Amino acid sequence: MKTKENLRTELFKGFLRENPVLRLVLGTCPTLAVSTSVESALGMGAAATAVLLCSNLLISALRRVIPDKVRIPAYITVIAGLVTVVQMLVKAYLPALDKSLGIYLPLITVNCIILGRADGYANRHSVAAAGCDAAGMGVGFTAALFCMALVREVLGAGSFFGLSLFGAGFTPVLIFILPPGGFFVYGVLIAIANHISRRKGKPVREAFGCTDCDMAQGCPAAAHCALPGEGEKEANAS
Repeated sequence: MKTKENLRTELFKGFLRENPVLRLVLGTCPTLAVSTSVESALGMGAAATAVLLCSNLLISALRRVIPDKVRIPAYITVIAGLVTVVQMLVKAYLPALDKSLGIYLPLITVNCIILGRADGYANRHSVAAAGCDAAGMGVGFTAALFCMALVREVLGAGSFFGLSLFGAGFTPVLIFILPPGGFFVYGVLIAIANHISRRKGKPVREAFGCTDCDMAQGCPAAAHCALPGEGEKEANAS
Protein backbone atom coordinates (compact mmCIF):
# COMPACT_ATOMS: atom_id res chain seq x y z
CA MET A 1 0.00 0.00 0.00
CA LYS A 2 2.82 2.35 0.89
CA THR A 3 4.50 1.66 -2.44
CA LYS A 4 1.32 2.54 -4.31
CA GLU A 5 1.02 5.79 -2.35
CA ASN A 6 4.64 6.66 -3.12
CA LEU A 7 4.13 6.01 -6.82
CA ARG A 8 0.99 8.12 -6.78
CA THR A 9 2.94 10.95 -5.16
CA GLU A 10 5.68 10.69 -7.78
CA LEU A 11 3.06 10.75 -10.54
CA PHE A 12 1.17 13.83 -9.37
CA LYS A 13 4.01 15.97 -8.02
CA GLY A 14 4.86 17.23 -11.52
CA PHE A 15 1.37 18.66 -12.06
CA LEU A 16 1.82 21.60 -9.70
CA ARG A 17 4.01 21.07 -6.64
CA GLU A 18 7.12 20.43 -8.74
CA ASN A 19 5.88 21.56 -12.13
CA PRO A 20 9.07 21.69 -14.23
CA VAL A 21 8.11 24.93 -15.99
CA LEU A 22 6.14 26.92 -13.43
CA ARG A 23 7.83 25.79 -10.20
CA LEU A 24 11.31 24.58 -11.12
CA VAL A 25 11.65 27.07 -14.00
CA LEU A 26 13.20 24.53 -16.39
CA GLY A 27 12.75 24.25 -20.15
CA THR A 28 12.13 27.98 -20.45
CA CYS A 29 13.50 28.34 -23.99
CA PRO A 30 11.16 25.87 -25.75
CA THR A 31 8.31 26.99 -23.52
CA LEU A 32 8.54 30.57 -24.74
CA ALA A 33 9.37 29.62 -28.33
CA VAL A 34 6.59 27.16 -29.18
CA SER A 35 3.75 28.51 -27.03
CA THR A 36 2.48 30.90 -29.70
CA SER A 37 -0.07 28.29 -30.78
CA VAL A 38 -1.87 25.49 -28.96
CA GLU A 39 -1.07 22.97 -31.69
CA SER A 40 2.69 23.56 -31.44
CA ALA A 41 2.59 23.56 -27.65
CA LEU A 42 0.78 20.22 -27.45
CA GLY A 43 3.07 18.75 -30.10
CA MET A 44 6.18 19.79 -28.19
CA GLY A 45 4.68 18.55 -24.92
CA ALA A 46 3.83 15.16 -26.39
CA ALA A 47 7.26 14.75 -27.98
CA ALA A 48 9.10 15.77 -24.81
CA THR A 49 6.90 13.52 -22.66
CA ALA A 50 7.57 10.52 -24.91
CA VAL A 51 11.33 11.09 -24.76
CA LEU A 52 11.23 11.76 -21.02
CA LEU A 53 9.25 8.61 -20.28
CA CYS A 54 11.42 6.32 -22.43
CA SER A 55 14.70 7.82 -21.21
CA ASN A 56 13.71 7.56 -17.55
CA LEU A 57 12.71 3.93 -17.97
CA LEU A 58 15.90 3.00 -19.83
CA ILE A 59 18.25 4.88 -17.52
CA SER A 60 16.59 3.48 -14.41
CA ALA A 61 16.84 -0.05 -15.82
CA LEU A 62 20.54 0.49 -16.64
CA ARG A 63 21.46 2.48 -13.54
CA ARG A 64 23.56 -0.34 -12.08
CA VAL A 65 25.35 -0.90 -15.39
CA ILE A 66 26.31 2.65 -16.42
CA PRO A 67 29.60 3.72 -14.72
CA ASP A 68 29.25 6.83 -12.62
CA LYS A 69 32.14 8.60 -14.36
CA VAL A 70 30.46 8.51 -17.77
CA ARG A 71 26.85 8.73 -16.70
CA ILE A 72 26.17 12.17 -18.26
CA PRO A 73 27.54 11.24 -21.73
CA ALA A 74 25.64 7.96 -21.50
CA TYR A 75 22.41 9.75 -20.60
CA ILE A 76 22.81 12.22 -23.47
CA THR A 77 23.45 9.34 -25.89
CA VAL A 78 20.28 7.58 -24.78
CA ILE A 79 18.24 10.78 -24.97
CA ALA A 80 19.68 11.73 -28.37
CA GLY A 81 18.78 8.33 -29.78
CA LEU A 82 15.21 8.63 -28.55
CA VAL A 83 14.89 12.18 -29.88
CA THR A 84 16.10 11.01 -33.29
CA VAL A 85 13.39 8.35 -33.38
CA VAL A 86 10.70 10.84 -32.34
CA GLN A 87 11.91 13.40 -34.89
CA MET A 88 11.82 10.85 -37.71
CA LEU A 89 8.28 9.81 -36.77
CA VAL A 90 7.11 13.42 -36.65
CA LYS A 91 8.73 14.19 -40.00
CA ALA A 92 7.08 11.15 -41.55
CA TYR A 93 3.56 11.47 -40.14
CA LEU A 94 3.20 15.08 -38.97
CA PRO A 95 5.23 17.25 -41.36
CA ALA A 96 3.27 20.40 -40.50
CA LEU A 97 4.07 19.95 -36.80
CA ASP A 98 7.72 19.27 -37.63
CA LYS A 99 7.85 22.53 -39.57
CA SER A 100 6.20 24.54 -36.78
CA LEU A 101 8.52 23.15 -34.08
CA GLY A 102 11.62 23.60 -36.21
CA ILE A 103 14.94 23.40 -34.39
CA TYR A 104 13.25 23.00 -31.01
CA LEU A 105 12.29 19.40 -31.76
CA PRO A 106 15.89 18.07 -32.02
CA LEU A 107 16.89 20.38 -29.17
CA ILE A 108 14.82 18.18 -26.84
CA THR A 109 18.13 16.30 -26.57
CA VAL A 110 19.56 19.01 -24.33
CA ASN A 111 16.33 19.94 -22.59
CA CYS A 112 17.29 20.41 -18.95
CA ILE A 113 14.03 18.82 -17.77
CA ILE A 114 14.86 15.50 -19.41
CA LEU A 115 18.55 15.42 -18.46
CA GLY A 116 17.74 16.67 -14.97
CA ARG A 117 15.20 13.91 -14.30
CA ALA A 118 17.61 11.33 -15.70
CA ASP A 119 20.51 12.37 -13.49
CA GLY A 120 18.55 13.57 -10.49
CA TYR A 121 15.90 10.88 -10.26
CA ALA A 122 15.93 7.96 -12.72
CA ASN A 123 19.46 6.82 -11.85
CA ARG A 124 18.51 6.54 -8.16
CA HIS A 125 15.07 4.95 -8.24
CA SER A 126 13.26 1.89 -9.51
CA VAL A 127 11.86 1.60 -13.01
CA ALA A 128 8.27 1.99 -11.77
CA ALA A 129 9.08 5.13 -9.77
CA ALA A 130 11.09 6.58 -12.66
CA GLY A 131 8.19 5.95 -15.03
CA CYS A 132 5.71 7.68 -12.72
CA ASP A 133 8.08 10.61 -12.26
CA ALA A 134 8.53 10.97 -16.02
CA ALA A 135 4.79 10.76 -16.72
CA GLY A 136 4.00 13.38 -14.08
CA MET A 137 6.73 15.76 -15.21
CA GLY A 138 5.75 15.30 -18.85
CA VAL A 139 2.09 16.02 -18.19
CA GLY A 140 3.06 19.02 -16.06
CA PHE A 141 5.29 20.35 -18.84
CA THR A 142 2.55 19.84 -21.43
CA ALA A 143 -0.08 21.48 -19.22
CA ALA A 144 2.11 24.54 -18.67
CA LEU A 145 2.74 24.82 -22.42
CA PHE A 146 -0.98 24.49 -23.13
CA CYS A 147 -1.92 27.22 -20.63
CA MET A 148 0.64 29.61 -22.09
CA ALA A 149 -0.34 28.83 -25.68
CA LEU A 150 -4.05 29.17 -24.91
CA VAL A 151 -3.63 32.71 -23.61
CA ARG A 152 -1.16 33.77 -26.28
CA GLU A 153 -3.04 32.33 -29.27
CA VAL A 154 -6.50 33.50 -28.19
CA LEU A 155 -5.42 37.04 -27.33
CA GLY A 156 -2.59 37.40 -29.83
CA ALA A 157 -4.21 35.80 -32.87
CA GLY A 158 -7.88 35.52 -31.97
CA SER A 159 -7.89 31.80 -32.75
CA PHE A 160 -7.77 28.35 -31.15
CA PHE A 161 -6.06 25.49 -32.98
CA GLY A 162 -5.95 27.83 -35.95
CA LEU A 163 -9.74 28.36 -35.97
CA SER A 164 -10.96 31.94 -35.68
CA LEU A 165 -12.90 32.63 -32.49
CA PHE A 166 -14.04 36.19 -33.03
CA GLY A 167 -15.66 38.21 -35.74
CA ALA A 168 -14.04 40.53 -38.24
CA GLY A 169 -14.16 43.40 -35.75
CA PHE A 170 -11.73 41.76 -33.34
CA THR A 171 -8.25 43.27 -33.23
CA PRO A 172 -5.64 40.80 -31.96
CA VAL A 173 -3.25 42.00 -29.27
CA LEU A 174 -0.16 41.12 -31.27
CA ILE A 175 2.24 41.60 -28.38
CA PHE A 176 1.04 38.30 -26.91
CA ILE A 177 2.55 36.30 -29.77
CA LEU A 178 5.79 38.28 -29.55
CA PRO A 179 8.60 37.58 -27.03
CA PRO A 180 7.54 40.33 -24.55
CA GLY A 181 4.04 38.85 -24.38
CA GLY A 182 5.48 35.39 -23.84
CA PHE A 183 7.56 36.57 -20.89
CA PHE A 184 4.55 38.40 -19.45
CA VAL A 185 2.25 35.37 -19.63
CA TYR A 186 5.02 33.15 -18.27
CA GLY A 187 5.55 35.42 -15.29
CA VAL A 188 1.83 35.59 -14.52
CA LEU A 189 1.48 31.80 -14.65
CA ILE A 190 4.50 31.36 -12.35
CA ALA A 191 2.96 33.80 -9.87
CA ILE A 192 -0.36 31.94 -9.98
CA ALA A 193 1.34 28.55 -9.49
CA ASN A 194 3.36 29.86 -6.54
CA HIS A 195 0.26 31.40 -4.97
CA ILE A 196 -1.72 28.17 -5.26
CA SER A 197 1.18 26.17 -3.84
CA ARG A 198 1.52 28.52 -0.88
CA ARG A 199 -2.21 28.24 -0.22
CA LYS A 200 -1.77 24.46 -0.10
CA GLY A 201 1.18 24.75 2.25
CA LYS A 202 3.87 23.95 -0.31
CA PRO A 203 6.63 26.60 -0.03
CA VAL A 204 8.62 27.57 -3.10
CA ARG A 205 11.90 26.22 -1.77
CA GLU A 206 10.34 22.82 -1.05
CA ALA A 207 9.92 22.24 -4.76
CA PHE A 208 13.65 22.78 -5.27
CA GLY A 209 14.62 20.47 -2.42
CA CYS A 210 16.44 23.31 -0.67
CA THR A 211 17.79 22.96 2.84
CA ASP A 212 18.70 25.41 5.56
CA CYS A 213 22.32 24.79 4.59
CA ASP A 214 21.63 26.09 1.08
CA MET A 215 20.13 29.23 2.56
CA ALA A 216 23.05 29.77 4.92
CA GLN A 217 25.56 29.43 2.08
CA GLY A 218 24.05 32.29 0.12
CA CYS A 219 21.62 30.63 -2.26
CA PRO A 220 20.83 33.12 -5.07
CA ALA A 221 17.12 32.37 -4.72
CA ALA A 222 17.10 33.05 -0.98
CA ALA A 223 15.42 36.43 -1.36
CA HIS A 224 12.45 34.83 -3.08
CA CYS A 225 12.14 31.82 -0.81
CA ALA A 226 8.89 31.24 1.04
CA LEU A 227 10.61 29.98 4.19
CA PRO A 228 13.00 31.94 6.44
CA GLY A 229 16.75 31.37 6.29
CA GLU A 230 19.03 30.62 9.20
CA GLY A 231 19.51 34.28 10.09
CA GLU A 232 15.77 34.92 10.17
CA LYS A 233 15.19 31.80 12.29
CA GLU A 234 17.75 32.97 14.85
CA ALA A 235 16.19 36.42 14.94
CA ASN A 236 12.73 34.94 15.40
CA ALA A 237 14.00 32.67 18.17
CA SER A 238 15.52 35.56 20.05
